[in-house]
Amino acid sequence: MATLTYEQLRDAVGGDGVALRSRVVLQPAGGVGDKVMPPTYGVPNSAVNKYAVEERLIDGETRTTVLLDSVASQANRMELALLEGWESGELSFPVAFVDFTETDLADLGRITVLEAPHRIADAIFRDSLIGGTLFRLSDIGRAVTDARPGAATALFQYSPTALLFGMWDSTGPKGGLGSKFQRAIVSEIVGLGAVVGVKVGSRIDPLAIEKAAAVIYEHADANQAWTLDKAEAATEKSKPKTVGKDGKPSEINHGNVTPSIDPRSGGVTLSHALQTSVLSLAALRRLRFPLDTEGVSIPSSRRNEAETAARSAVAALGVAALAYQHELDFDLRSRCLLIPQAEMKLELLRRGGSEPTVLDIDRPAAAEILKSAAEAARASGLGWHDAELALVPAPKMVELVKRSRDITRRMPADED
Repeated sequence: MATLTYEQLRDAVGGDGVALRSRVVLQPAGGVGDKVMPPTYGVPNSAVNKYAVEERLIDGETRTTVLLDSVASQANRMELALLEGWESGELSFPVAFVDFTETDLADLGRITVLEAPHRIADAIFRDSLIGGTLFRLSDIGRAVTDARPGAATALFQYSPTALLFGMWDSTGPKGGLGSKFQRAIVSEIVGLGAVVGVKVGSRIDPLAIEKAAAVIYEHADANQAWTLDKAEAATEKSKPKTVGKDGKPSEINHGNVTPSIDPRSGGVTLSHALQTSVLSLAALRRLRFPLDTEGVSIPSSRRNEAETAARSAVAALGVAALAYQHELDFDLRSRCLLIPQAEMKLELLRRGGSEPTVLDIDRPAAAEILKSAAEAARASGLGWHDAELALVPAPKMVELVKRSRDITRRMPADED
């Protein structure tokens, strides 16, 4: 079986390719039938199970499925996979970041566009400085703000992953009317044939503290947390207040926990899990690049070639995201480690309903495709920004975070 090449990707993007698809069958690391833990969701009715369980029509048969990793979560995992490749030096593409290391918030390190919730349109970037100027007021910031699907050169130049994963510039000067870029890549992991299990809980306290031993009060000094003495709980502003509803020792994690069974959040067993990923080449073809990266109009005689090269570079980022995520493994959360049952394959889907072309892909091949794609785009006049795009947080944002942390530290005292 052939391995995907840049030339094949470019020809698909510029020709009759509609999408690249990957379908990966997964099983729990513990083996078939082992229980896995899906993500839980808050529901207004406590009688409803806490997982996203639904009936889906699969191969003409209704199957009970459970969501193991959502589209948004998978996008975050792919972004982190690209970040790992970028930090290791295997992948080269623009990654803007806000650097907190020289501020009072040095523990935050660097926050990149691959970690910020709204990517380069996030408030973290909006409230940061580049060359002493607020990002949105800088030349680069203005260009990114003005980018739109029909004129996407600036976003391609400075933050191409936003064209891949999608972005809505709702925090910019245009508010809800800010530019929207649809996701060009989507992925989801579901469990098929899902059966929800039960969760049991209990605890034996080595100190054998009985629930009637005392009433526990919130201490007036937040650092002390709790007290048995009402006098130590009272403040000038308030009367003594119990910890929790009735001040039982269990409220401060002392005492036994009565054995219990929860029938709605005890994990699931399933026949297998399935990761389905689709990179839409059709979506990428809606991106237009009328200007080169110098701001000069691209002549119509070579516009098609240049735009195909730029779209292929974004598609190459998508291929790398899939390949790198696959090789970072599927440890979704505690007790939800899944094992692929075969090596990853990509299916190239074309118009007309013809049989997909099945292609191999791995990290080295994906890295080589991305390198070739970036070089071809640059040769066409649509190169990526080479210099490090490093911002620093504006003092007002640093102060806002510091005040928020102060409130968090004082919160128990403030609740008295």
